[in-house]
Amino acid sequence: MYCRNRVLRLSSNILQFRNNIGFIKLRTMSQGESADYKADLKKRLSPIQYHVTQEKGTERAFTGKFNKNTEAGLYTCVVCNEALFTSETKFDSGCGWPAFNDVIDQKKVKLTTDTSNVGANLLLLITNPGMIRTEVQCGKCDAHLGHVFKDGPPPTGRRFCINSASMNFHPINPEK
Repeated sequence: MYCRNRVLRLSSNILQFRNNIGFIKLRTMSQGESADYKADLKKRLSPIQYHVTQEKGTERAFTGKFNKNTEAGLYTCVVCNEALFTSETKFDSGCGWPAFNDVIDQKKVKLTTDTSNVGANLLLLITNPGMIRTEVQCGKCDAHLGHVFKDGPPPTGRRFCINSASMNFHPINPEK
């Protein structure tokens, strides 16, 4: 009985609070809107771009069009065109994917723990803690970009391995 009365009082307080501030609704995509968005992306992106950015896939090493790119310019998200990396932080790590030692702004990307290559095998995870990776996603649209590792060059010591399929490149033309 005590718990029921406490829940009723709490519910009453929440209702009063909602009425006092004017309840704010958070808008999320409905299933129909989400399906339309995904369908639009499938039309706009190539199959590999869609697989990488929306299904957290990975292009094969050494096959990406920006892996050996040395031209000066800006790398943006292929989904939302958010500026992510510059050629100034790009380096040849030999890993087979474009590598950067920093992002334009930390708010431009989201970093999350990724244990997808381990699955439910806890023993594998315990014996090989290096198998835990850090996923890099676009901070604006949540597109999967790649992974970041702690074996990069100074000054950051980080190596952002980013799929070419997740980026567009905008060259900077030198003034003539």
